[in-house]
Amino acid sequence: MDGVLASFDIRPATPDDVDGLVVCEETCFETDRISRRSFRHLLTKGHQATRVLCDPAGRIIGYAMVLFHRGTSLARLYSLAVFPDQRGHGYARRLLSAAEDAAADEAAFLRLEVHANNDRAIELYRQAGYRPFGRIPEYYEDGGDALRFEKALAGKPPSGLERFPYYAQSLDFTCGPACLLMAFAALQPKMKPSRIEELRLWREATTVFMTRGPAGCSPYGMALAAADRGFEVSLNVHDPDVMFVDSVRDPAKKEIIRLVQDDYRAQLKTRKIPVKNRPLSLKELEAVVASGGVPIVLISTYALDREKVPHWVVVVGLDDRFVYVHDPFVDPDVIQSQTDRMALPIPREDFERMSRYGRAKQRAAIVIKNT
Repeated sequence: MDGVLASFDIRPATPDDVDGLVVCEETCFETDRISRRSFRHLLTKGHQATRVLCDPAGRIIGYAMVLFHRGTSLARLYSLAVFPDQRGHGYARRLLSAAEDAAADEAAFLRLEVHANNDRAIELYRQAGYRPFGRIPEYYEDGGDALRFEKALAGKPPSGLERFPYYAQSLDFTCGPACLLMAFAALQPKMKPSRIEELRLWREATTVFMTRGPAGCSPYGMALAAADRGFEVSLNVHDPDVMFVDSVRDPAKKEIIRLVQDDYRAQLKTRKIPVKNRPLSLKELEAVVASGGVPIVLISTYALDREKVPHWVVVVGLDDRFVYVHDPFVDPDVIQSQTDRMALPIPREDFERMSRYGRAKQRAAIVIKNT
């Protein structure tokens, strides 16, 4: 078998390989196929590493595609395929190893999804050291569930990440409510996230106006919403003016944002909910998570998607290298799934830079605990 393996070449894919990749895709999969257009886009514009397996005649008989995520140390094995008549010779294992080598150049963790009924692939990943960490019901076009697997290419993730459920925001402007729902469910597992509650929380915490479209949520309003549901809440805000007021130009809208914030702050003061005028350090974040609390932190998405937008994430763990966050935004315009947004490993120094927003470098963190 070693001689057979040696005669087959694995190399980086190029745009000239699109035809061969499409043939491979159509030969190997009946559903959930990558289209010709997607292959071309990914190979020319995507942040990816694709390896193709070629027979001695140069024909592509298998491939592995890894996608990377800007601003994080996470990669995703998006697809791995070998022609059915070429299986059983160890080609998939070689492709997987090549994919891991490519991923390790940019990422510390490699994740994947696999059909729950694909016993052969599941065994391959288990033997290669991947650990299961979740399931997505009815993920595939045939209605089948997806199993999530992860492998640490350098180090290993901290323990305890599994206690934080994941909930994806259903609207562009509900990242704050989605983070609150994740925090509530982590602290009180009987509190199941729902879209109705997501919208209710948004109505309670909205700033009314922002740059465009419906507004996001104020840290003060989110803190009140959590307290209204019986949780112990504290707030750290470093803000020389009014949160997000610079995101609008209209003076009348600015005045509304100021009024809304003044009202939130007055309610917090009446209810004796602590508000500290300083950012929460990484060391303090680590202590909150270790004590069973849940921190929700404001970031700017520029490092992730080159958009200067305020965004809320849940910090689910920290280690010496990374801050791990649940990001509720699953981008419909790129190839993403919940697996790409769960426990995202962000280098500590990068997280420090991104956890501030706007010209005033506003910072905010909401800490939620059981009473």
